[in-house]
Amino acid sequence: MKSIYVGNLPYRATQEEIRDLFAQFGEVLSSVMINDKVTKKFKGYAFIEMEDENANTAIATLNGETFLGRILKVNEANQKP
Repeated sequence: MKSIYVGNLPYRATQEEIRDLFAQFGEVLSSVMINDKVTKKFKGYAFIEMEDENANTAIATLNGETFLGRILKVNEANQKP
């Protein structure tokens, strides 16, 4: 299983839209949209978990692609120590 960082997401994006975007490459095991602790508004990035092979394909395909008018930054997430 691999965790994927997805940055530069449009603030209007929904969790369903993000899951659907990655589901075309395989099963999305989990997805988390990051919200501001104070305002509770979406901060424009998310984390997706997928099986390794599917995650690698999604990263290679989606990094630099346009989604709802914004160019995505997609890479393997850094693991917290």
